[in-house]
Amino acid sequence: MTGGVLEAHGLGGQADLPISLGLAISGAVAALVISFTVLVVAWRSPRYATGLEVLPDEAESPERPRRVPSYGLVALRIIGLFGFAFTAWTAIAGENQLTNPFFGIIYVWLWVGIVFASILFGPVWRAINPMRTVNAGLARLTGGDPDRGLYDYPAWLGHWPAAIGLYSFVWMELVNRTPTDLGTVRLWCALYVAAMLVGGAVFGSRFYEYADPFEVYSTLVGSLSVLGRDEDGRIRLRSPLAGVASIPSRAGLVAVVAVLFGSTAFDSFGESTYWIRTIQQSSVNGLVLNNLALLTFCVGAAVIFSLGAALTGVGPEVRRRELPRRLAHSIVPIVAGYIVAHYLTLFIDVGTQTLARASDPLGKGWDILGTAAVEPSYWFSYHPTVLATIKVLAVVVGHVTAAVLAHDRAIALLPRRHQITGQLPLLVVMVGFTAGGLYLLFNA
Repeated sequence: MTGGVLEAHGLGGQADLPISLGLAISGAVAALVISFTVLVVAWRSPRYATGLEVLPDEAESPERPRRVPSYGLVALRIIGLFGFAFTAWTAIAGENQLTNPFFGIIYVWLWVGIVFASILFGPVWRAINPMRTVNAGLARLTGGDPDRGLYDYPAWLGHWPAAIGLYSFVWMELVNRTPTDLGTVRLWCALYVAAMLVGGAVFGSRFYEYADPFEVYSTLVGSLSVLGRDEDGRIRLRSPLAGVASIPSRAGLVAVVAVLFGSTAFDSFGESTYWIRTIQQSSVNGLVLNNLALLTFCVGAAVIFSLGAALTGVGPEVRRRELPRRLAHSIVPIVAGYIVAHYLTLFIDVGTQTLARASDPLGKGWDILGTAAVEPSYWFSYHPTVLATIKVLAVVVGHVTAAVLAHDRAIALLPRRHQITGQLPLLVVMVGFTAGGLYLLFNA
């Protein structure tokens, strides 16, 4: 992150790799190409999608039955409300300093922690989302139904509001000149809360599933969890591939994954010696350059992926313009892999600092949680080779998983004559993402 905030995720670079960067990139690309070759030979029929008719599309799916909240869900909602109230307290009454846990709660516990928690347990933000709880409470106080608003949520809008919300967050974190100014972050959070409550009132609780940036983010990454629910709502074990394959192909999905992938890549690029030197030597204002770079990375990721998907051979049953959103779910493992690789140390080290600071939220010498003396161990600082290896593995596993998902969906979508050659453009895109991502990650 820029602006002097929370730099712990920069630990572990190219010099710490147990092998050269070139060899790491070559090995990762080779693993991706070999995986594709094996898939072509051994995976000849779709296992997680039998055709277009089973590809999820919320506009065509029936209304799901409403379930009575369990005691566990009620407990999670209470935890979410408590966390919301505590965060609001630190934002309103806390000091405008980095020692205020508010910054760590938003930038680390929420933004990064949501990924790790969702990978392990599924879409946790949906379970604890305080906006859902507040919306439900307000609806019941006014005699309304929280699941139904004044209007039906338009299917054409899809995830576009979530994509805009996510972009505004990464802009505040990575480009804005005052990412650690209490007023700036507090204003963003206030606008988020207002938008979520108004959206919930107008469109009902389904609005959060489509438009809440954190819920959409958590749900996408949570599809990789081995924990899922059956048709009766019971928790069961599942394949992460099955979970990701069930992601609805909604409008705006490509924009969401492009913002997540592109912003993470820009975060690495923004820390590189090349970009820092470019800003210092340029006559153009640094804020303008960073704005252009962030936009370029996000739009570029969307355009490159969309071109690769659209160039895939299609049959008469599928329109070419639909292919990007039909295949966008395959980018989710790539996003998760880069988030883990890029923010692992940030989450562990600065997350621990935040826990200590949360025990004294107003800077008055309190220890209300009993964690004021907790300190990060900075274990990865003393084991950089382990960190570098984890980074490479996270990226490679993410890309190989993406290749499997793309292949499974492609053979469900494509006519037989295009089932191999039709996937080559997307394979080229993923190879480029792999090489470019590793290069940026280890040259920060």
